[in-house]
Amino acid sequence: MVNHTSLHVAKYPVGIESRVQDVYQHLRVGRNDITCMIGIFGAGGIGKTTISKEIYNMISSQFEGSCFLKDVRETSKRVSGLIKLQKRLLYEILRIHLDVRDIDRGVNLIRHRLRSKRVLLILDDVDELLQLENLAGDRNWFGLGSRIIITTRDRHLLNNPKADSVYEVKILDYNEALRLFSWHAFVKEELVENYVELSKQVLQYAQGLPLVLTILGSDMKGRSIHQWKSALNKYRKTPNRNIQKVLQISYDGLDNNEKDMFLDIAFFFKGELLDNVIKIFDSCGFSPDDGINRLIDKCLITVHIDTLWIHDVLQDMGREIVRLQSPKELGKRSRLWFHEDVRHVLEESTGTNKVEGMVIDLPDGEDIINLDSNAFVSMKGLRVFINRNARFFEGPNYLSNELRILDWSEYPMQSLPPNFNGKKLIIFRMRDSLVMELGQRFKNLRTMDLIDCNFLTKIPDLSSASNLKELNVEYCASLIEVHDSVGFLDNLSFLSFEQCPNLSILPKSLKLRSLYMLKIEDCPSFRNFPGIEGNMENLRTLLVMGTAIEELPLSIGNLVGLDHLNLRSCKKLTRLPTCILQLQHLSWVCISDCQNILNFGKMGYNRQPILAIEFTTMEDEISSSEEQLHELPPPASSSHGSTTLQVLNLPNCSQSESNFFPLSNIFTMFNSLASLSFLDLSRSEIVSLPTSIKGLVKLAYLDLSFCEKLEEIQELPPNIEQVDACGCKSLERFPEVSKIMQFHRNRIRSLALINLSYCNKIHVNIWNRHGPNPLLRKGHYHKVSSDGGCFTRPNDVQLSGTKAWVIDIEGPHNLENISGITLYCVVFFNRDDWFWDKIRAEITCDVSNHVCYIERGVELLKLDSHSTPYKVWVAYSSIESFKLKVLDILRVHFYIQNDHITKFYKSCGANVVYKHERIAKEEKETRM
Repeated sequence: MVNHTSLHVAKYPVGIESRVQDVYQHLRVGRNDITCMIGIFGAGGIGKTTISKEIYNMISSQFEGSCFLKDVRETSKRVSGLIKLQKRLLYEILRIHLDVRDIDRGVNLIRHRLRSKRVLLILDDVDELLQLENLAGDRNWFGLGSRIIITTRDRHLLNNPKADSVYEVKILDYNEALRLFSWHAFVKEELVENYVELSKQVLQYAQGLPLVLTILGSDMKGRSIHQWKSALNKYRKTPNRNIQKVLQISYDGLDNNEKDMFLDIAFFFKGELLDNVIKIFDSCGFSPDDGINRLIDKCLITVHIDTLWIHDVLQDMGREIVRLQSPKELGKRSRLWFHEDVRHVLEESTGTNKVEGMVIDLPDGEDIINLDSNAFVSMKGLRVFINRNARFFEGPNYLSNELRILDWSEYPMQSLPPNFNGKKLIIFRMRDSLVMELGQRFKNLRTMDLIDCNFLTKIPDLSSASNLKELNVEYCASLIEVHDSVGFLDNLSFLSFEQCPNLSILPKSLKLRSLYMLKIEDCPSFRNFPGIEGNMENLRTLLVMGTAIEELPLSIGNLVGLDHLNLRSCKKLTRLPTCILQLQHLSWVCISDCQNILNFGKMGYNRQPILAIEFTTMEDEISSSEEQLHELPPPASSSHGSTTLQVLNLPNCSQSESNFFPLSNIFTMFNSLASLSFLDLSRSEIVSLPTSIKGLVKLAYLDLSFCEKLEEIQELPPNIEQVDACGCKSLERFPEVSKIMQFHRNRIRSLALINLSYCNKIHVNIWNRHGPNPLLRKGHYHKVSSDGGCFTRPNDVQLSGTKAWVIDIEGPHNLENISGITLYCVVFFNRDDWFWDKIRAEITCDVSNHVCYIERGVELLKLDSHSTPYKVWVAYSSIESFKLKVLDILRVHFYIQNDHITKFYKSCGANVVYKHERIAKEEKETRM
């Protein structure tokens, strides 16, 4: 038996050490009471064979017999290939020649001759189930303690017979790739100085694929810098033939539809949403549901976050396959991507019916193609046309009706060719184009993108585009009207109108059951929000920013799933409908920079409200915290038990008025939104934050930034985490800050950050009342230091840029009498060095290897650019986790990690908090 710890990494080929170790762990070689079948899969050239060879050489001597059966795929394709493989397997394990007349006899011989032997068998490069069934059809064919390893490019093959363990070989990381390439190019594991930049280009091209690194490293070995540059330019156009030969094996094993899908992905769909590509393939008759899975199983493509991806080298392999379809006549290739080839075909009109797709991506410095208007006439089979950056002075007079994707940035004409009906289009993008009108029916369309179409005046009738999922109409300066049909597209999930300054007519009503995001941003001519028909339960985000709306419709209550509401800069908005209270999922609200919102002073808020609101809460939803219960309004009775809202009409109020909240009573409304966690009131004219805000029991983030008239913040919600009061230059009174500076134990425990930057008045009050060391008066332990170099570094602190210092609180301490330790840290630093987002304070109390970590602290920030910035950090630490009950010393470590600070001033402190004042006095006298 080989001990795993004895497997020294130096014996493995460079770059695959960790992979060999991982596979060895999967084998569980020490277990002789089981028979294991292990699968190793991955793309071609990723190192499967190399890893399995190393494993074989390492452990084969521990078995009664062993066989490394290489080239299973290639050999089995030959005449009597499987019989030859069976013979070789039997001979290498038994060391005798057996008469294998046919496949069935070979199966019986393997099964009967090896079932009592402990063997190591490696089947390398398997690509068909038939090969497995006739070489290692069942683990019972082999004796206990046997190990069977199968390497394949097809993950699906490892499901039958079911492998006990499957290991996917990943690409090399940067350091592994560098070492492997250097070993083959320079016969050492470091790059040669003059070749560093060129080597990095090779590493970027190879993207961690061992085959490419090995072949290119060997190919570059001993060559001059000039030869390296020439070779790299060649590889970018035409892949190395040895690499191509290995990688193309996976492609050759596909059927015709799968080959077409792979080539389309390699040319056009890398980075596209899987769902869209499946629809495109389905419209082409490619059977994508099965085909995509086949490509994934063959390790030719991957899917990450619903997006298709392909390795660059595999992409190049696909492009080379297409190039070889017609090396000389460019117009007879099925797909075109190289900019010189595309230019030639379009300018010389040499395209043929064989061209199925074309993508234009010109290098920097080239942006104009002199298109022949008849260039597309002969390309009647064109399915995909993507123009990424080329400009055309003339447009086409013909486009194929087979097009599934028409993505043409800067389209040079006001309309599409008259022959083009667009019925098969799935994706239609015309960014920054001259198009003025669209008359196509777009029967199968799923995505329409018309960003920066500055001459477009109207979105046409889209009632035939029942499959449309995404309509993106942004930065269209002339857009005035959107057809009513857009409001009834059942599959529409994303609808955006941003920066359309003349947009004034939207559909009269919306019945978009699948819509999850609606954006109407910076459209100052938009005044009337559409009505909502039926429950639009999927809409999560509604952004109505920078518009001229005065109110939202009562039907907004039909957005029962709404989570995110942004009404920023709606300067004419004066009231909100009471039905917003029905939106039980609403958690994020922004009413920033609305001139008619919260423009009330202290007396203004106390005016007689137009509405009175009462609500009740289910008993099981009431917080167990007595403190929170006291802060909530008293519950009203309800026969249903669930949260209810009762709108009470006051004298002289009409029924229509009772359906809306005047925005001066906005907090009364928000107190009834149990799910509200984010509230943005920035740039409003509020003078005093109402005490009723404490009723927002789930509010975690409150933005009051640049409320320049705000003078006081009397209360905060009970579970608030962050308050941004940056730029509140009139703010003078903030009791919560005083509690923090005095280390009041009843402060809000969830609070982590208060930003008081550019709040000069409150800072003057803070330091006048409390001074830089607020706990000095209590006889606590403290340290003061300037410059980071003055701090000591404990042996166990090895973090880069970490500054640390220690406070010892001498005892003895009876922990049963102590409720905790109060801690604080003040940091002043230079204006050029206040990278505040990188400053952290981590404090522990440790004695005799016992560690008590602090509870959450709170930071007060002052990051003004015109004065000295600072941070005050305060926290309370309980010590319940200590096992010992009497301690001689309590030690507090303060840490600040920041690589940028050069000069600063720090003061830190700690103070023991006793459960009773009498005990505190006795403890102090004992230490004296």
